[in-house]
Amino acid sequence: MSLADSRPRPDGPVRGRPRSEAVERAIIEGVMQLLEEGVPLAELSIERVARTAGVGKATIYRRWSGKEELFVDVVRAAEPPDPELPGTSMRDDLVVLLETLRRRGLATRSSVILHNVYAQMKSSPRIWAAYHASVIAPRRALGMEVLRRGVRDGELRPDVDLELVNDMFVGPMLVRSVMRPDAELPEGLAEEIVDTVLAGLRPVSSTAP
Repeated sequence: MSLADSRPRPDGPVRGRPRSEAVERAIIEGVMQLLEEGVPLAELSIERVARTAGVGKATIYRRWSGKEELFVDVVRAAEPPDPELPGTSMRDDLVVLLETLRRRGLATRSSVILHNVYAQMKSSPRIWAAYHASVIAPRRALGMEVLRRGVRDGELRPDVDLELVNDMFVGPMLVRSVMRPDAELPEGLAEEIVDTVLAGLRPVSSTAP
C-alpha cells in the first residue's frame, strides 16, 4: 500500500465544501507522490508540490502557512488515527494509548517511505518542532490527563512524579518500535507493559483488576 492509498477517504458523497476537500486531498497526495518518488524533504518546495497536485501556489498557502505545516498534515494522514479512549479505567485507557503506539511502530516498519519520512523530518528542526507541537505534545497531554484521573480515582499512588510515570509507560514501546527495529511488537504487548508498570505503582491497598 502506498502512502497516498493510506489517506482516509469519506465513505459516501463529500458534503459541505467538496471542491475544497478534493483540492486538499490532491495536494496531500501530491506530496505523498513526490516522497514515493524519492524526492528529499529539502527539495520538496511549495512550487513543486503545486505543480504535482495541479494547483496554484496560492491555493496551498490558503490552506497551510508553509511547507512545515503541510508536511505535518501529510505525515498525520499516513499514520493510524488517534484512538478513542474507553474511559472505563486508567488501565484500559493506557492500554489503548500504548496499542496505538504499537500500531504506529508496525506501520513505520512496513513502509520504507514512512520510515524515511520520519528520518528526514527529524533532520529539519522547523518541521520536527511543528510535528512535535501539533502531534506529539497533544498525545503526551492526553496520557498525562489519563494518569491524573488515575490518581484521582485511586488507581495510582498520589506520591509519584506523573511525568516520570508517563515515560515509564511509553518508553518500553518507543524503545521497541524506534530504537530496536528488530524487536518484536506482538499483540498483547500494550497490556503486558501497562500491567507490569502498574504492579509497582498502584496504591498499597489497591488490588489488580
